[in-house]
Amino acid sequence: MPSSLPLEPHVARRAVLGAGLAFASLRNWAAQDSDAEALLREGGVVAAFRHSLAPGTFDPPGFRLGDCSTQRNLSEEGRAQARRVGMWFQQRQLQPDKVFSSPWCRCVDSATLAFGAPQVWPALGSPHGSPETTGASHLRELRAALSAASLRAGRFEVWVTHMFVLSDLAKTNTSSGEGLILRADRSGKTEVLARLAVPA
Repeated sequence: MPSSLPLEPHVARRAVLGAGLAFASLRNWAAQDSDAEALLREGGVVAAFRHSLAPGTFDPPGFRLGDCSTQRNLSEEGRAQARRVGMWFQQRQLQPDKVFSSPWCRCVDSATLAFGAPQVWPALGSPHGSPETTGASHLRELRAALSAASLRAGRFEVWVTHMFVLSDLAKTNTSSGEGLILRADRSGKTEVLARLAVPA
């Protein structure tokens, strides 16, 4: 049976502080969510997503593109993440002009579950070998495409790719399923305008 005794002062302070932090965190997430939505409606941006949750690290030795059974793939939670991303866009009637994906199955599946079949784009592919850095030619291709997309007011693209690609392109880390709202400035430098967390 719950005790009717009052909380000790230090316990009460912790409870109030914890509730305040939780509310602030929720408010910050809602603000980011709102910022991302406004930017997508304005257009001239790319929503670049790291693929949804695919447990493990790297691909098995001897993996082959086009053969999903040889690759690291989405878990059931990862597939649910991708569907929630798609639902977030659908609920707000936000329709991407184009959807591009890395050739890796976990990216193609993330894009398909969220937005429908994507256009496969090798430049978004996972880096090979060591060090894990995006090839210079692919990075140039991505930056040029981002600059072009940044000029298209009222339209936005979706790119689904890998952690290393986003790190090289945007100079920031991402969680599984997280999106970055990107735009190129006048000099062609990539700007991160907002983040889109995986919807709960």
